[in-house]
Amino acid sequence: MDTRRIIFSGSGGQGVITAAIILAEAAVIYENLNAVQTQVYGPESRGGATRADVIISTEPIFYPKVAQPNLAVCLTQAAYDRFSQVLRPGGLLLTDRHFVRQDPRVDARQVELDMYDAVVNDIGNPIVFNICMLGALIGLTGLLRPESIAMVLESRVPAEFLDMNRSALQAGLAMV
Repeated sequence: MDTRRIIFSGSGGQGVITAAIILAEAAVIYENLNAVQTQVYGPESRGGATRADVIISTEPIFYPKVAQPNLAVCLTQAAYDRFSQVLRPGGLLLTDRHFVRQDPRVDARQVELDMYDAVVNDIGNPIVFNICMLGALIGLTGLLRPESIAMVLESRVPAEFLDMNRSALQAGLAMV
């Protein structure tokens, strides 16, 4: 595996930071890779701009910030407008059809999915939107094994919400 630089972006309350933490933790604990995760968010607890960076590599990581990502997940239009411009040419850009309108001029492999609608309609709770997105990202990239994400969920998610999170992960994987 080469080094993968990933930006997760959206608004507070969408679970962007939690998804990034889960991805980095799965890489380190269950995939024996090096990973670093950083985050930036506005002063608002919900609705403010949120960004989380993850770097995953087989090599040592010397700088924790992502300047030119290989992968970007943009869950709001504002995030898309900002971060679609910094993605490496030909990189992967994942968006949700409910929140983002893609620009065909962006030099990226743009994938637009109905992740939000899936968790609302099929699972019945938008709180697991971020886990569905993580499943879609794993399915699109093969970045980590889905089992590694599932094992982190088992250690982080309260028992009463674990089945819902597992369903969201599977829904994301099934979309791609």
